[in-house]
Order: sequence, then structure tokens, then C-alpha cells
Amino acid sequence: MLSSKELIKTRKEEIVNACEKLYKIMSFKDITMKVIAKSTTFTRTSIYNYFYTKEEIFLTLTKKEYDLWNKDLTEIIEKNEKLSKDNIAKEIAKTLEKREQMLKLVSMNHFDMEANSRQEILIEFKVSFGNSIKLLSNIIKKFCSKKTDKQIQEFIYSFFPFVYGIYPYAIVNSKQKKAMKKAKVGYIYHNIYELAYSCIKKLL
Repeated sequence: MLSSKELIKTRKEEIVNACEKLYKIMSFKDITMKVIAKSTTFTRTSIYNYFYTKEEIFLTLTKKEYDLWNKDLTEIIEKNEKLSKDNIAKEIAKTLEKREQMLKLVSMNHFDMEANSRQEILIEFKVSFGNSIKLLSNIIKKFCSKKTDKQIQEFIYSFFPFVYGIYPYAIVNSKQKKAMKKAKVGYIYHNIYELAYSCIKKLL
């Protein structure tokens, strides 16, 4: 039998997982607490026992994505003794390629999610976000030992704004492509890996 703490965790996971599935087929704007409730075993009213706003659910989903990213970043550190700058860029780019949903979340809804979440939910997210910063810093420290603390900080401060903006550049639908063509914007399309690799290589 589950303890009350485990039960709360399980119920929260069910709500977040339902939101995750919906976000793959619906927009942030169209996903309401009522819509989320219909994809769970909960009523809309009972969801409020666990999350006060839909932004809290989305922020918890984003935390989950960061935790998965952090596992991949940890593997880069643990499974490699040496990496060239080129291979560092390749390895980090590969981790971002796997986190399309995380990139989508932070590029479109990050401000709203944080602004409309309780402090405790925000702190939980910031712990995972902070771990990402530490892991990326540790990757640079381990494999680029000549980099100073200031240079590593400059990498982090340049890299994360890039991460927040990569999704709309890499994931473009047919409607957008048509508009770009008619507007005569000579844009060359690249995928997440290509954009991430190029950016990281330059920053290093």
C-alpha cells in the first residue's frame, strides 16, 4: 500500500503525464485544466489539490525534461576521460536533440509558467535548472581545463538564451515555410542538432 507521500507523487505524475501527451497534439493556449482532467482519473476540481494552475503542471513537466537532460549530461562526464572541443559540441548537441519537448516548453511558455506557479513549485524547477548549469560547467571544466571560471560563466550566459530560442528556428511547419518563401526570406533550415553543434562549437 502506498504511503500518503507516494500517493501524492503518483497522482501528480499522472496529471503531468497527461499534460505531456496533450502538449504533443495541442497548443499551450488550448490546454486547460478541464482538458487535462478529461485525460486523467481526476475531476477538474480534484486536480487543484495538487496543482493550482496549468502553468504549475507545465513547469513540473519542464522540470521532468530537465532531469532527463541532466542524466544525459552526467553520462558525458562519467563515460569520457577526454573530449576535444568538437566532440564536446557533438555530445551536448546530441543531448538537446533528444529533448525537443523541453526546447518547445522553454521557448514558448517559460515566462508564463514561472510567473503563474507557487514558490515551492518554482523552487523544485530551479533545482533541476541549476543542476543543468552545474553539469554543463563541469563538462567544460573537465574537458577544457584551461578555461577560466569567467570564461565558463560566459559560456553558460550565452548558451542558455540560445537554448530558449532554438526550437522555433529548428521546428518549422509548412505554413511557416510558405510564409518565409512569400516574404522572400532566404532562410536555410537546420535541425536541433545542427544548430546546437554550431553554436556550442563557436562558444567553446
